[in-house]
Amino acid sequence: MQIRLEHLTKTYLAGAERIEAVKDNSLIIPENKIFGIIGKSGAGKSSLVRLMSLLEAPDAGAVYYDDKRVDNLDKAALIQQRRKIGMIFQNFNLFSSRTAGKNVAYPLEICGMGKAETEDRVREMLSLVGLEDRADAPISTLSGGQKQRVAIARALAAGPDVLFCDEATSALDPQTTRIILSLIREIQAKMKLTVVMITHQMEVVRDACSQVAVIDGGSVVEQGKVEDIFTYPKSPVTKEFLSNLKATGGESFVRWSDEGGMYTLHFTGGTPGEPVLSRLSRVADVEFNIRAAGVQHIPASSEADGHAGQDIGTMLLDIKGEQGEKEKAFAFLKENGVIVEKTGDGKEVR
Repeated sequence: MQIRLEHLTKTYLAGAERIEAVKDNSLIIPENKIFGIIGKSGAGKSSLVRLMSLLEAPDAGAVYYDDKRVDNLDKAALIQQRRKIGMIFQNFNLFSSRTAGKNVAYPLEICGMGKAETEDRVREMLSLVGLEDRADAPISTLSGGQKQRVAIARALAAGPDVLFCDEATSALDPQTTRIILSLIREIQAKMKLTVVMITHQMEVVRDACSQVAVIDGGSVVEQGKVEDIFTYPKSPVTKEFLSNLKATGGESFVRWSDEGGMYTLHFTGGTPGEPVLSRLSRVADVEFNIRAAGVQHIPASSEADGHAGQDIGTMLLDIKGEQGEKEKAFAFLKENGVIVEKTGDGKEVR
């Protein structure tokens, strides 16, 4: 299912203050993809998701599921539409008085499904998330990762068209986060779901999503394919997220000098493993001083994306020499698939 947002606006009142949480946002979330929405706390990402998931109505604008407008449905139609939406949350939102299996059964009971069919569906969903032997387990006996697996099974039990994940891994440790993201990727590919992941963690976007929208101050400031955003970020908030990003394996983007770094190099495709700078020194009379560097691996989020993942390398460095030699160096880098931009202004060096 495709989700289309047209000029959404939402304002809240906090005492005498009016807070414009969502400002005239338009966005297309493609079907059968994992789409990320990232922003800092207070950026408006959760407000935007509440509108697109029909938990709230916008003050202005429209929400479409495929070609059907859904934000203006009457109460009965809205309830039916919400039953086609699955949601998982940061704090799991499970019933502590119910077992794992009974939690998964809850939405099926609401829908009026028969007992035998419910039991079969519960077994199917728990097997899908690798908890087929934990149906009778009290929630208090489960680990954080297991609780989130139960929450995923419950969200998918009624066969939704779209799954919203609101900070679904924020309460988990890094290893468990990677396991849960891998599980979501597998389920998305198997069930052909549209998945929307709301997060403040760029690692989640890198490891799970194929496309992303960056939210700041209530507005979408940047959107596109994940590999393009990583390779060529445009907005200051995106660059800040990337500068704080943890590399695969837990290593940070390493900066060993706070000085310099006039140019930012983005290595894509096969170039992160190539000795491009070594070759550069032989074709142009320039000196370069590396100030920071790091490599991120962006896995394919599903078979539908048509690629096996990509390595994105980023390097901050100074390049010194006569202008003609520097231009020769920039041309060589471009020919070898390296994007060069002036650090800070986001403009590609031509």
